[in-house]
Amino acid sequence: MLPAIVIEKLPRLVRAIKLLPTEATPDEAVVLADELSGITAMVAEKFTNDRTAEGIQRALLLTVGGVSLGLEHLLDTEDDLDALDILIEEGAELVFQQGFRLVKELAALPEDSLVGEYDLDPVYAQRRLKELFVDLCTADPGETWSGYERYLGQLKQRQDVQAIVRAAQWLRRHHYEGPINDPDLNAEGVIALAVIFAVEGGARITARTGQKEFERFVKSVRKNDPDFEAGWAELMARIPAAHQPIIAERINTYREHCTVLQHIKTKATMKQLFTELENYAGSELDADLP
Repeated sequence: MLPAIVIEKLPRLVRAIKLLPTEATPDEAVVLADELSGITAMVAEKFTNDRTAEGIQRALLLTVGGVSLGLEHLLDTEDDLDALDILIEEGAELVFQQGFRLVKELAALPEDSLVGEYDLDPVYAQRRLKELFVDLCTADPGETWSGYERYLGQLKQRQDVQAIVRAAQWLRRHHYEGPINDPDLNAEGVIALAVIFAVEGGARITARTGQKEFERFVKSVRKNDPDFEAGWAELMARIPAAHQPIIAERINTYREHCTVLQHIKTKATMKQLFTELENYAGSELDADLP
């Protein structure tokens, strides 16, 4: 077999700098170098130990990645001369700020559908931002860098998670017993409960439940034999368009694979069904106090 062809893709800033001798004036090169030095000093102060050579070196790598991230976002071509033009005309600081803004906005998006009160803590948020900045923007000037591709991948993943969280938050606000304001959120659990309980009739939205209410639900389904599809259609009619794709996807999944719904009309015991419900709802199940 032939060896795989590895295409070197240096950070965009490095590729642009290589054009300086032929595409920029000496004054432009000096200004750009001065700007990059200033950015590196700022990064060293805020994100690394600026009193050590190692800290300055790490700051340099972060500067290369931060500016490169901004360039990749601002440009819609692979032409490195366009990158150099932006650096000269708009300034490296503006480009770096653009790159950092991307990381900051990404850090504000949820990483997974389990949201806790600590996610809103400013100290935690600052730590999360720093870790993400270091992860995406550490770029060795002499090595291939994939920070922008990884940024795009994480952005898509987190936007998908955010859609799930927002759908669950809407369901919570419309819970049949009144809005649920608990800061801790198991978004998938909320959606699971809404979809499962909707088979009884989707006009009443259930975003949290306990064992007694679940037992009532099971007895009602076994006695009245409701049309599951009609209940889901009723639920979907209440869901805003922005959240419908998420709910529809979960309905499709639970239609085929939800063990609670598969066993609810069988001779399965309440204990067995409630144990299975725990697998879907998780922390969104309330403990029924005596």
